[in-house]
Amino acid sequence: MNRTPDSPPPLAVRISSAPEQLAGLTPLLEAAHSAVGDVPALLELAKAAAEAAPLPGEGRTAFLWEILASVTAVDVAAGRAIEPHLDAAAILAQATGQPALDGRDRPDLDGVRSDGAWGVFAAEAAGQRLEAKPADSGFLLQGAKPWCSLAAQLDHAVVTAHLGDGGRAAFAVDLHAQGVSFEDPQWTSRGLREIPSGTVHFAAVPAVPLGDAGWYYRRPGFAWGGMGVAACWLGGAVAVARGFRASLLTAADGGRTPDQLALAHLGEIDRTLTALTGYLARTAARIDAGELTDTGAWSEALRIRGAVATAAERIQTLVSQNLGPGPLAFDEVYGKRMADLALYIRQHHAMRDDAQLGALTLKGEHPW
Repeated sequence: MNRTPDSPPPLAVRISSAPEQLAGLTPLLEAAHSAVGDVPALLELAKAAAEAAPLPGEGRTAFLWEILASVTAVDVAAGRAIEPHLDAAAILAQATGQPALDGRDRPDLDGVRSDGAWGVFAAEAAGQRLEAKPADSGFLLQGAKPWCSLAAQLDHAVVTAHLGDGGRAAFAVDLHAQGVSFEDPQWTSRGLREIPSGTVHFAAVPAVPLGDAGWYYRRPGFAWGGMGVAACWLGGAVAVARGFRASLLTAADGGRTPDQLALAHLGEIDRTLTALTGYLARTAARIDAGELTDTGAWSEALRIRGAVATAAERIQTLVSQNLGPGPLAFDEVYGKRMADLALYIRQHHAMRDDAQLGALTLKGEHPW
């Protein structure tokens, strides 16, 4: 996947930053291009991205999202690899009140070092339950956690676990600790093939609490992190759109002028992406201004995630209809991008998330 010497450098995805600021991302995007399909290199990329990325809500949220979108536009799996590491950095900073994972030495979190590659494991599944039990030295994790992407290759994770009183809390855990074991994920997916997600088992594993019961979900950073995932989806959609435009230009150079349908679809894609980047720019500015720190932050996250997921699926459909089966069958980069993005977007729960937003809207949490 290395570029040829005369090929252009990967392009950043602009939300609102100045061009000269985005130009500084070129080395990171070059590294993302070189790391495609190489999981250890992707995890090194995640650590490098953490050194460049600001924390959400501290004045440069749009630039954080531009990093996520831009890396994902290079390779969807690369974005999927770096996003949890950057989210973990934000969670640790919000919990401890100090920067984390930025390349500088940090004290241990009661025995769990803050260096290395991090994941965030907060999913739940029927028949699997992770519990946090009080112990003399803090808490011990007992049980199983599903959907733990790249767990066996990570160093640490932020995990959510059930408490004895029925609540849930977040914990930092060392994935190299005694008592941690990894189930073979049996990952048969054609999308995100290098990012397998499986079950991790914990047998009396020491863990450091991050906030009190419910803090992980109450904090505005929970919503901000959900928007960061949407920024990755946006980057994947931009990559699909860029590939479509390039294919039309190549066809035109060969004497096949795009017809009205192709141009109409390219026009729809343009106005859709322009509207989305404007929406993310405004929302990032609101976060930095302190306007999205209460329960309304989650409503906004649901709006952004729904808008981006719907748009990305629409763009994939338009491009696939226009280009036909050829690139799906014979273009490795195109086929990988389409499969990766289709699976990644399924983190959005479609109508179920809209139903959640509708319930919040019914209570009065809406801007109109």
